[in-house]
Amino acid sequence: MTELTEEQRTKLEAAAFRTLVEHLRKRADVQNIDLMNLAGFCRNCLSNWYQEAAHEAGIDLSKEESREIVYGMPYDEWKAKHQTEATAEQKEAFASSHKH
Repeated sequence: MTELTEEQRTKLEAAAFRTLVEHLRKRADVQNIDLMNLAGFCRNCLSNWYQEAAHEAGIDLSKEESREIVYGMPYDEWKAKHQTEATAEQKEAFASSHKH
């Protein structure tokens, strides 16, 4: 396996993250509940992780700001444009996959 420096690893991870975020922005047809049901995370999770990383780095970033970074627009605007009501099947799948 190729040995990467810490700087190289960070740059590659950042590029992969940017690509993932751009992909999710283009796939607004994929609802967060679908992502949660299939992968166990969604756009909101990414924005929360981004905000947590900012706070760990001493950067004051609000929840709204981190969501706008991930969604590419204010969250309320994204919801109004793209979010649909979850179906009964989606809600059932979510409930089944998130039992503790």
